[in-house]
Amino acid sequence: MNTYFLEQLIASPSDFFANTCPVDLAPCVLTIGNFDGVHLGHQAMLNQVRKIGHAQNLGAAVMIFEPQPREFFAPDKAPARLTNFAEKQALLAEYGVETLIVAGFDTDFRSLSAQSFADILALRLNVKALVLGDDFRFGHDRTGDSQFLRDYGLQVTNLHTVTDVSDNAGRISSTRIRDLLLAGNIDAANTLLGREYAITGLVVGGDRIGRTMNFPTANIELNRLKPALHGIFAVDVVCLDDEGRVIPNGLVARADSGKTGITGLRPDSLFGTANIGTRPSVDKAHSWRLEVHFPELQADLYGLTLQVRFLHYLHGERRYDGLEALKAGIHQDVAELIKWRSQQKAD
Repeated sequence: MNTYFLEQLIASPSDFFANTCPVDLAPCVLTIGNFDGVHLGHQAMLNQVRKIGHAQNLGAAVMIFEPQPREFFAPDKAPARLTNFAEKQALLAEYGVETLIVAGFDTDFRSLSAQSFADILALRLNVKALVLGDDFRFGHDRTGDSQFLRDYGLQVTNLHTVTDVSDNAGRISSTRIRDLLLAGNIDAANTLLGREYAITGLVVGGDRIGRTMNFPTANIELNRLKPALHGIFAVDVVCLDDEGRVIPNGLVARADSGKTGITGLRPDSLFGTANIGTRPSVDKAHSWRLEVHFPELQADLYGLTLQVRFLHYLHGERRYDGLEALKAGIHQDVAELIKWRSQQKAD
């Protein structure tokens, strides 16, 4: 999948830096949105894009926004992201997107008129057809819609999300999946996602508090304002290479002293216990953290890219009165989650 930033595609040649060249895009069918989570509803949109593209010999393209509009308008009140940019990028490629266009959502972009935006689609991005939700609006003050684009001369297919993409309980949406994850209902969230929920990030340095209590953890970058789920979880974890592929036994290969950890539920994974939240018992600035403890593993994991798949919710974050109480609480949580793991079958 090729990824372009909209500014790269619409600037005039004189506006480019010396090391940047204008890009001519092949004719494409395009869908537009946040695509947070790339859930079953989004996948239906992508299926339609590929179907039209195949029939008309057009490439399959997606335009997303960075930051997402609500993050631009009110970052403190924006919803938690299901997927950060890198995760979304990988998922879109997996579901057959050939071209990803990233629109920087800022004051200039939101000020574009509907006419200007349609001109960009047709004249600069080489869009021949669009697949849009039935409620899609665009342009300054949201004056543009699907009919505007049809009148402009573009082919538009609307996917009616309420009737075409739903389950027995109603519409599939990122908001609904967030609510399920926050409640610890991982299985129901996975059903709407069409896959197991996971977070991918780089292992970076932490404050080493867990190590002092004999529960060392891998501190994994979240790369989002806040996560979509909070609490204590059973997880399995794989190591990814630079192309996002699972490294066979990537974690076990880092093990020292024969302490190779507990086998996870999917191939090449290790079982872990995860805390994701703000660590209310730790006397530190309460930033969001994802920390994974690997029972029976001794290894240096710094610098690895890990994908953490959430398997089982134990409980929400708890505040303990002092480090000894925190240590006892962690010990109990780890013991309960290891017991849960012993009752599961591997994939």
